[in-house]
Amino acid sequence: MKLNTIVISLIPFLGQAAIAEALAPANFQYDNPIVVQRADPYIHRHQDSGCYTFIGTSPKFDSIELRQACRLNDLKIAPPKVIWEKNSFGPLSANIWAPELHRIDNAWYIHFAAGEVERPFHIRMFVLKNTHADPMQGEWTNLGQIETPWDSFSLDATTFHHQGKRYLVWAQKNREDTYNSALWMAEMDSPTSIVGEPIQLTKPEFDWEIQGYKVNEGAAVIIRNNKVFITYSASATDHRYAMGLLWADINSDLMNPASWHKLEQPVFETNEQLNRYGPGHNSFVKAEDGITDLLVYHSRDYKTLRGTPLTDPNRHARVRVIGWDDQGMPIFYPHKSD
Repeated sequence: MKLNTIVISLIPFLGQAAIAEALAPANFQYDNPIVVQRADPYIHRHQDSGCYTFIGTSPKFDSIELRQACRLNDLKIAPPKVIWEKNSFGPLSANIWAPELHRIDNAWYIHFAAGEVERPFHIRMFVLKNTHADPMQGEWTNLGQIETPWDSFSLDATTFHHQGKRYLVWAQKNREDTYNSALWMAEMDSPTSIVGEPIQLTKPEFDWEIQGYKVNEGAAVIIRNNKVFITYSASATDHRYAMGLLWADINSDLMNPASWHKLEQPVFETNEQLNRYGPGHNSFVKAEDGITDLLVYHSRDYKTLRGTPLTDPNRHARVRVIGWDDQGMPIFYPHKSD
């Protein structure tokens, strides 16, 4: 009998949290939170050194900063460096949100969202570029806005390369204005532009996706076990925020909406026993061993907001081990260090 079968048979006696701990593939101890007051965390692991560069949303929404460390536990003490600051007026002058750092064709790119002082929630997607080998050095150049076929509230761009093609996944309000945001995907012809008509990957439709706001956002991509997985976040950014999961076969046509499957239930959500409230807007990174997969996400450690979801700064960046079941699907383990 397989270990998974034995452990699963003990669910009535041990409970779900104990089961997940028993199936965990590695015992990595992380001093969570790894960075305080940084929402929408994204971590790039450098292949040459195995060290990490961290980026996330600043609580004042006014700048983009980076920090580096060779151990994830050291990111919280690593000195941050502001590499770009918002404009005083016009585009790129308010609500600097959800920056992501990507290495593409021997250059660094930061995809992020920004509004305007005059219209703070006129949020659109923009790109910075740096050709220096170290993203903490060199000059960052503003390459402008990522244009989409219709002009509306858009944010949370992420990009990935698969089988010779590059894709952009982002959140945007639909033309009909029937929800706050859905997830869309398109092929890219450069790190700053898309081609063709986008497809809709998912829209807010289930009860857990429409709490407070009708939102699907914050996509992250991981390719494992002959599948392309996309996690995303839904609902208001308070304790109701939670993560969902999409997947497609690795050899399917990713631009065919029929290739994608969607779970009806969240895969990661508030757990009051662990003081984990509103986890979401995640990314993925390898652990220090270069093998173990980690989930990077933000959450608060209390339920009652100190202000509003946007003015309460205490969404902290955290990491945790994820595993894979016999069907190649991800398991988001609960941990006491959560």
